[in-house]
Amino acid sequence: MIPRYSRDEMASLWAPETRFRIWLEIEAHACDAQAALGLIPETAARAVRERGAFEVERIEEIERETRHDVIAFLTNLAEHVGPEARFVHRGMTSSDVLDTCLAVQLTRAADLLDGGIAAVMAALERRAREHRLTPCIGRSHGIHAEPTTFGLKLAGHYAEFARNRARLATARAEVATCAISGAVGTFANIDPRVEAHVAAKLGLAVEPVSTQIVPRDRHAAFFAALGLVASAVERLATEIRHLQRTELREAEEYFAPGQKGSSAMPHKRNPVLTENLTGLARIVRSHVAPALENVVLWHERDISHSSVERMIAPDATVTLDFALARLAGVVDRLVVYPERMRANLEALGGLIHSQRVLLALAEAGMSREDAYAAVQRSAMRVWEEGGDFLALLQADGEVTRHLSGDALAALFDLDHHLAHVDTIFERVFGPAGPFSPA
Repeated sequence: MIPRYSRDEMASLWAPETRFRIWLEIEAHACDAQAALGLIPETAARAVRERGAFEVERIEEIERETRHDVIAFLTNLAEHVGPEARFVHRGMTSSDVLDTCLAVQLTRAADLLDGGIAAVMAALERRAREHRLTPCIGRSHGIHAEPTTFGLKLAGHYAEFARNRARLATARAEVATCAISGAVGTFANIDPRVEAHVAAKLGLAVEPVSTQIVPRDRHAAFFAALGLVASAVERLATEIRHLQRTELREAEEYFAPGQKGSSAMPHKRNPVLTENLTGLARIVRSHVAPALENVVLWHERDISHSSVERMIAPDATVTLDFALARLAGVVDRLVVYPERMRANLEALGGLIHSQRVLLALAEAGMSREDAYAAVQRSAMRVWEEGGDFLALLQADGEVTRHLSGDALAALFDLDHHLAHVDTIFERVFGPAGPFSPA
């Protein structure tokens, strides 16, 4: 997590000040519940509420001696609360505070990431509707296949982000659990009603079986969801990078006045933002494997997961938050060149209509094998020598025995490929909305 790829709201969620504030809130809620149950004096709970405070520097100073962050926090808290602090943390263990705090942080992070995905989806929908009928070549294996539209390309990415938004919501719900169950999770020294109270106050669910810690399969699912969002970011970024290649020039990142592309070559306009997004996506995905490794712990608990989570939780969420904001901006300001798309569509002399000719010949009575051979014969000639695919077909006696010249020409109608665009758009976006063309 470095400032260059961080945004303040997400980064502040992982700051020590925020973490200790949540710890204080957890301890205060637990004291309130225990006081209500008659387990500690009400004056003790009130003291925590009224005098509870901490100093990050003081906690760090104490931890250098105790080598235990929660004890250091509780010691500093006691310095403010006074004698009533002996009732703080009653029956609890460190993981009760640590895991419940992490649940709060991850759910808040998920909410911020949800907003980032929503922004990307809004930009994709606007641009997809704008280019709903902008024809371009579809590519398979990187090679010209058949026509599609630029709007359909973007609609596909929108649908992927919609799926990932749902996955993130599921992962948020799964990780939003509270554990206030004491050593080895048996509630031997704390009433389960305390856990229920703290969970309700923090907007969490109670962990059914905490074994002193929240099971890490929950966290693994969370980070896996982040990895899938990152992959969606990279897939769209990679598409834009390819479309910006000099040989294609169908779309490109916005190039601001005064921007420089190269220290050596003044003509360069490089896809630096989407290349950056590709790299950031790799970082986020790299945190999925450690989260999966964290699932396997010794017996009721160990802390082999702790050091991992101290790094991957802030790094993955902060990096993905930044990437989503950057991607929304890239899509929103993407420069699209319909004329280049049209030129690329026509670059192979009509070969992109080969399937329609194949199907028409088969329907006219030729075997599929013979039809394929006849169409491929002319197609390979155009591929190797250039020329007009339709003209070669019209000059092929085997082909024209089954289809007239006019019938062949009718098969080269670009609109045929766009006939079901609106059907797909309705599947993705629902009925025409505010971004629909008039």
